[in-house]
Amino acid sequence: MPDLHEPPAPLSSVSPLPPFIFRGKTLLPIVQGGMGVAISAHKLAGAVAAENAVGTIASVDLRHHHPDLLEMTRRIKDRELNKATIWKANRIALDREIRGALEIAQGRGLVAVNVMRAVSQYQEYVRQSCESGAHAIVMGAGLPLDLPDLTTDFPEVALFPILSDVRGVVLILKKWMRKKRLPDAIVIEHPAYAGGHLGAQQKEDVNDPRFNFDVVLPGVLQAFKDLGLESEHIPLIPAGGISSHAQIRELLGMGASAVQLGTAFAVTEEGDAHLEFKKVLLGATEETVVEFMSCAGLPARAVRTPWLENYLAREQKLMRAAEGKQHQCTLAWDCLVTCGLRDANPKHGQFCIDHQLAAAVRGELKHGLFFRGKTKLPFGQRIRPVRDLIRYLMTGEGLET
Repeated sequence: MPDLHEPPAPLSSVSPLPPFIFRGKTLLPIVQGGMGVAISAHKLAGAVAAENAVGTIASVDLRHHHPDLLEMTRRIKDRELNKATIWKANRIALDREIRGALEIAQGRGLVAVNVMRAVSQYQEYVRQSCESGAHAIVMGAGLPLDLPDLTTDFPEVALFPILSDVRGVVLILKKWMRKKRLPDAIVIEHPAYAGGHLGAQQKEDVNDPRFNFDVVLPGVLQAFKDLGLESEHIPLIPAGGISSHAQIRELLGMGASAVQLGTAFAVTEEGDAHLEFKKVLLGATEETVVEFMSCAGLPARAVRTPWLENYLAREQKLMRAAEGKQHQCTLAWDCLVTCGLRDANPKHGQFCIDHQLAAAVRGELKHGLFFRGKTKLPFGQRIRPVRDLIRYLMTGEGLET
């Protein structure tokens, strides 16, 4: 059950920043990014929404927050039955988490769900999110070309694609325009700074200038004009490397409507992960946050922990040896559309991402993969409430307390 409380008055009245006007609602221009496995669930997303901002649940493998669902999926020998049971358990978990976040929010803000396009059952996650009452679907880790088709029965659910450059935005706009649907907002994620899976083809590409906000934001605004969409007012939400009030002011001045942060919210008091998980992220430095190729075929960024150190030492050897050695999914549920380990793809990472991320949410330093953004956190190594973080982001005040 969610931790219900009557939230204090939202911070809108003390903010010098312009509000995020979205579908008639006046919101704070702050979006909490979706973080999986199970890092951003109902407690975090609900707390952010209760402050009249946008809280986001990461949809993948939320059964890890529900002991009964974990028990339901243990010791099933038949692989097909095991796979079906895990997907059923995760849909139940997603429904519980969305409803829990909505209860905490008490009608304030927005509760969104992040659905990775790279997940093999992404269609079911989208459908379940809509049926459970999510206000928005946020989709990245691949081009969400079919997201309008998946949500035709739920026109009230907002759609936020995650993209990283002008070319990707234009492609989505043209494809969606043919489907008579436009994005309700677009998240512009900079792969040089974001945590988790990154919007570049190779890890060598993450610092390409085409991803810079001062290139992408004006480029997308010009694309709106070129496509005749200037009057549609599609909000742009930059993400990646944002950690201060001054940065937010600058980005809003460049045409953004809001900003998205992930890691800073993951380490708040309300963050859904284990305390040890938060300590790992808080103790990381720019030198200990590294890029590597994920098994999903995308570059990724995480903290150099004992597990990752050991993996990186063998990465090239494992990738060279992978070709022709296809085998069954380690956890028997084929979570990804494309998996380097399962599919023996030598260009992708050779590890089970669900296993390592699940270990991280439990705080297991020796076995976990701890995704993290590259930049410093606003409160250093301190864990603070969501409300304190949002207050600082909106006003620039509160770092000293």
